[in-house]
Amino acid sequence: MNADTPQLVISRLFDAPRELVYRAFTDPDHLAAWWGPTGNSLPRDEIEFDVRPGGFQRWTEVNEASPDLRVHVHVALTDVADGELLEGLMHVGGRLQEGIEPFRTRLRVEFHDASEGRTRLEIRQWLPEHLTHPSEEGWRQAFTKLDAALANPRILAADHRKADAWQS
Repeated sequence: MNADTPQLVISRLFDAPRELVYRAFTDPDHLAAWWGPTGNSLPRDEIEFDVRPGGFQRWTEVNEASPDLRVHVHVALTDVADGELLEGLMHVGGRLQEGIEPFRTRLRVEFHDASEGRTRLEIRQWLPEHLTHPSEEGWRQAFTKLDAALANPRILAADHRKADAWQS
């Protein structure tokens, strides 16, 4: 793994405000609604977040077709800027797909305002080279699920109720 140059760089535009896309990554209920490739899910009771510099994000990803495949993800957060940035060292372990060994990756996720209330997401990952393609495909499938979650009026309504309660 080259420490200077990320092996995976993804730029993606979402039809949702930056604050909501950021919460999709930092609120356990939101992450459970979309994270992982098609056919994988996150048990809500196996998600724990402390989103701040020096904090963490932990979750378990379960393959619905093979529930014995349980991926444990722990992100040690090194840099967090509310609504703008998540950066850290991701440790991926547990019972992974055949041919994939536990690994570590540096991960940087940037959230940028785009025109018409949209968000441009920039992701950089420093991965072992042989994991670049599977990781890129995993992000693509997860983003399809994230698009659907962001377009779901029930999620948006619940999110606005939480924001309203927080502001009062």
